[in-house]
Amino acid sequence: MEISNPTRFDLDRCILEFDKALRVLLSDSVARRPSPAEPIPEENLNDEVRRHAAALMRVNHCGEVCAQALYQGQSLASSNEDIQGALAKAASEEADHLAWSAQRVRELGGRLSLLNPLWYAGSLVLGYAAGRLGERWNLGFLAETERQVEQHLQGHLERLGSRDAKTRAVIEGMQREEAGHRRTAEALGARDLPDPAKRGMRLAARLMTTLSYWI
Repeated sequence: MEISNPTRFDLDRCILEFDKALRVLLSDSVARRPSPAEPIPEENLNDEVRRHAAALMRVNHCGEVCAQALYQGQSLASSNEDIQGALAKAASEEADHLAWSAQRVRELGGRLSLLNPLWYAGSLVLGYAAGRLGERWNLGFLAETERQVEQHLQGHLERLGSRDAKTRAVIEGMQREEAGHRRTAEALGARDLPDPAKRGMRLAARLMTTLSYWI
């Protein structure tokens, strides 16, 4: 009698995940839901404010590229259906964030980061490695990632100040859903990561955000 091994290599699933990667990196993202900025009228922003807001949204788009890869890697490494479901739901909402960010960058006259393929590859490996550590550590990595993203988005709101209500609406919508992803991971039993791991994640995020602001 053959014994089922939930961690065996699944070629079909890998092909599907590779297709997802190509869609994230090479195609125009299409949101399932309208952007939170849609009902808000465009302001008459000066060139400096537009450039700054576009750069911040380029950073956020890059973060969403990383999120897609992280969730894919974590899901590939997990055999727990509840965790796979939570990751799939979060990834679906993050896909909307990806599209909203790209749309806002274009509206502001900016461009997306040239480094997205690099960040995607690194995040996929990191997500898979986190998943292989065990389910509670996998959830802990998800919870800490979302916690740091919440803080990162709050920093963007503070840097924008009261300017550019459309960009603020996108960031605030993303921030609310990131908090929901964190709470879901915590409810499923996420472990608190050790401080060195948290510091390493912050350092990697700082590198990504600094480079993607300009490149």
